[in-house]
Amino acid sequence: MNGLDWAVLIAYFGVMVAIGVWSHKRVDNVSDFFTAGGKMPWWLSGISHHMSGYSAVMFTGYAGIAYTYGVTSFITWSFPIALGIAIGARLFAPRINRLRSRLHVASPLEYLKNRYNLKTQQALAWSGMLLKIVDVGAKWAAIATLLSVFTGVSLNQGILITGVITAIYCTIGGLWADALTELGQFIIQLLAGVAMFVAVIAKLGPYGGFFGVWDEPALDGHAKPLVGPYGTVFLLAFLFIKLFEYNGGMLNQAQRYMATANAREATRSAKLSAVLWLVWPLVLFFPMWMSPLLVDAKKPDGSDSYALMTEQLLPHGLLGLVIVGFFSHTMAMCSSDANAIAAVFTRDVAPVLSKRARAWNDHAGLIAARLTTVIFLGLSMAVATQVNSPAFKDIITVVIKWVAGLMGPIAIPMMLGLLRPFRRSGPTAALTSWGLGLLAFWLVNYPIHWNVDGGVPLQYQVSIPLAVSLVLYIAIGYFKPEDTPERDALIERINTDDDDSAAVALPTQAEPTEPKTVG
Repeated sequence: MNGLDWAVLIAYFGVMVAIGVWSHKRVDNVSDFFTAGGKMPWWLSGISHHMSGYSAVMFTGYAGIAYTYGVTSFITWSFPIALGIAIGARLFAPRINRLRSRLHVASPLEYLKNRYNLKTQQALAWSGMLLKIVDVGAKWAAIATLLSVFTGVSLNQGILITGVITAIYCTIGGLWADALTELGQFIIQLLAGVAMFVAVIAKLGPYGGFFGVWDEPALDGHAKPLVGPYGTVFLLAFLFIKLFEYNGGMLNQAQRYMATANAREATRSAKLSAVLWLVWPLVLFFPMWMSPLLVDAKKPDGSDSYALMTEQLLPHGLLGLVIVGFFSHTMAMCSSDANAIAAVFTRDVAPVLSKRARAWNDHAGLIAARLTTVIFLGLSMAVATQVNSPAFKDIITVVIKWVAGLMGPIAIPMMLGLLRPFRRSGPTAALTSWGLGLLAFWLVNYPIHWNVDGGVPLQYQVSIPLAVSLVLYIAIGYFKPEDTPERDALIERINTDDDDSAAVALPTQAEPTEPKTVG
């Protein structure tokens, strides 16, 4: 990087902070901070939903998969996400929006106290927060890895720089700041991605051009959709995982649906995000598929290949723009995660831990939300420094094995609890599927060694915990139904298309006692 690249990067950071300061004026209460008061346009929500699913892991971990295996990086990652969101546009988006518009909740987990009971809500809230700390830690480590390639700063310094900048704007402006910065980041990403795509295309002439290049020995097998550990079982497992994760199971995407004015707008938002996930990653991935022709990765997993290629192909100025694109992905996801976890803690956890929290007014609630955001970011940055330790191994291990493997047991009770066909599944089904799903994750990752490589194949590491949770949730609901009039009424309220203005709010603040049920 030279002075021009640094100028682009510093200007980007300045704009992000300025947007946060401007968004501060739109935040008057907790609802504004966590769900934009239900006033976010569907197109902004859709772009924000799309951007909050990216991070620099795409340019490190998934760049390594593209470098090694080729097209399978798209087939087994962004394609399942696009398909999952398209399904969720009808299945989950309108129902999650009604949580805010009809039940007047500000956290995606807030309804679980009435849908199941307090114990279930707390189990999912605490495990979801802990998983998110690890997940976001991997994202900080990814962007710090890229920053070190270009600038030479240490991993910890890179984590500190990106974390502090993100903390400033998302703590000040809440979800409005997240969405508006993500819009700016999307525009930057568009320019940077097209610049890199064009630069790589220009280098393919000696290799037969856009179509002939696939016959090159260095790209042997790169055109196959499913190769290596990323086979059919992995694809199907990832489709189910992403169906739950990107429609609200990891909390931050649920907030985008909640932020729109009504269920119809939430559906449009999801459809826009699905289209973006289907089309735009092809532009981003193509240079990664070509990278074996252009660079020799220094890391065994190829995770530095995209950064090396960027450094080699782009002139100064454009290099700075692409680096800004790396930051935009990671800061978008991490800021949205921080906002979601702050919502879960202040709305679901704190009222159970403290009587004072149950009496917070708008001002006190906002202070708690902002303080929680800072604490969460600090904890995730601390985890980021350990991502390459023996406990986590590497970035892609955290993202695929830990996050994908653990997400299912946490998300299934939350997401399926919204749907009529699963109304018989109550607290027993939710807690059992959650607990044994987590146990299954531990078993297939640590005590059990099934294959010659000394562990369970990757596709089973991510699919078995999800399958265990899904089967138990459905089976226990069938054999031990716990549907009550109150629970049935709640499910009906979020499954009907009646005028939202007719809805009467259910209690939303968590109480330190179990809710009363009849039946």
